[in-house]
Amino acid sequence: MFSCTCVPVVNRLFEPKRAQYGGGITVNPGFDHNINGWKVFGNGTIEERVSNNGNRFIVASNRTQPLDSFSQKVQLKKGMIYTFSAWFQLSEGSEFVSVVFKINGSEFVRGGHVIAKHGCWSLLKGGIVANFSSPAEILFECENPTVELWADSVSLQPFTKKQWRSQQDDSVERVRKSKVRFHVTHLNKTEMEGASIVIKQTKANFPLGCGMNHYILTNFEYQRWFVSRFKYTAFTNEMKWYSTERFQGQENYTIPDAMMKFAKENGISVRGHTVFWDDETFQPKWVKFLSPEELRKAAAKRIRSVVSRYRGQLIAWDVVNENVHYHFFENKLGENASPIYYSTAYHLDPEIKMFMNEFNTIESSGDRVVSPPNYIRKLKEIQRFPGTAGISLAIGVQGHFRLGRPNYAYMRSSLDLLGATGLPIWLTETSVNPQPNQAEYLEDVLREAYSHPAVQGIIIFAGPEQVGFGDTLLADANFRNTPTGDIVDKLIREWGTGTHTAIADSRGIIDISLHHGDYDVTVTHPLTKHSKKLNISVKKGSSPETIHVKMHA
Repeated sequence: MFSCTCVPVVNRLFEPKRAQYGGGITVNPGFDHNINGWKVFGNGTIEERVSNNGNRFIVASNRTQPLDSFSQKVQLKKGMIYTFSAWFQLSEGSEFVSVVFKINGSEFVRGGHVIAKHGCWSLLKGGIVANFSSPAEILFECENPTVELWADSVSLQPFTKKQWRSQQDDSVERVRKSKVRFHVTHLNKTEMEGASIVIKQTKANFPLGCGMNHYILTNFEYQRWFVSRFKYTAFTNEMKWYSTERFQGQENYTIPDAMMKFAKENGISVRGHTVFWDDETFQPKWVKFLSPEELRKAAAKRIRSVVSRYRGQLIAWDVVNENVHYHFFENKLGENASPIYYSTAYHLDPEIKMFMNEFNTIESSGDRVVSPPNYIRKLKEIQRFPGTAGISLAIGVQGHFRLGRPNYAYMRSSLDLLGATGLPIWLTETSVNPQPNQAEYLEDVLREAYSHPAVQGIIIFAGPEQVGFGDTLLADANFRNTPTGDIVDKLIREWGTGTHTAIADSRGIIDISLHHGDYDVTVTHPLTKHSKKLNISVKKGSSPETIHVKMHA
């Protein structure tokens, strides 16, 4: 009865999978009992249908408004994190479908989005965080009211914060750490019980960095503060076009050149931020008045200049910043402006990753414009463009979290959907707006990102008050840690740089799980205090390794 016109992918199938978590707290999630527990929301009719393969699903038809659908009431509990998932299909065409939570009787909160199609089932993932206990109604939105909306395998699963953290910790053990065994013996190969071992990480494999501004060139306290913590950075404004060419034809790279020199001297890797910005507001003033042909020439000069200048010195470029939200270059130069610039940047510096970079993709379930389906759609435009074959494309999500408790369920589901592309993800500008629970929320966001297997780096856009940072302060005007600064330092230690000590058991064995990175190891004889030093590297994907240490008496 229903032929599929889509290519099967991870989140798009001929038949939907069973509901996650058995449907959680939803009633009749797989419609095994007709439509019991579900009712019409708005106008239209709802009914159960059965596919040729015997799969049962719900259908909303005769719709007249975007929110006309089916709904179910649930009870939300304060402090709980709710993950949502369901499979959707349309009677024809391709449209955005969103899950919506109606709370407080009148407030509509979007919790996730998918581009649903006719002919195959698409997975919508998302969720909501309950800031207070209240009844809520789950319903669905499709802007085109002329199509039928089909759904199956609906799930809303609650988690306590403790359970959520446990999932993060389990994931960290799987994707960020590996087990190592030290076997300490005497020269005659007999076990050495009581030998002590001290393990100190010298280099972390996971990039955790911080934004850097031009004060790094003149403020020695800022230099000490930064170098003692971070080995990755992106310049906050200094590489942007409005900074390097304030007046047409007068390029000035003095400041970013000096900052690059400082970074190199201190072993700090730099992400290039950014070649272009697709928001008209942030163009150099003179650019806004150029004709399309003049803009084309000026932009060609800009990209050749900045990418060639730093070729081989950066680990990545944000090529066209925020090009899902904004379309300055597309409006002036045509719909292929972004892909053309990605192709150009790639050919000028083919060895590094070329990033898209957007805000609200993981932060705001209400911003449908830049939700994961739209982000991925833009990504595919770049991938399909002639000249980008072989490009090392990557996903940048800024991570600017505004007021209120972050929607961790939406953040995780968004990273899942983006991660299904197989491309690396970085949080590129992570921050949390000032508020009473700012430090707690920042820690939660950083842990969620670090624990996700698709995330390969994090840059925090924050710093000390004395050098102009405001929203997310890590140190005050005297370089004393703020509560958010304490959180960042705690996670730096926890994720690798802290010292581990242990004692060998009666078999001379020490088992330990270590974050991926390079380590200095000191093993000390329990009686003579003779010590032996080792250097080891713990890598992702390595099988459990036994390191044999033979000690002199």
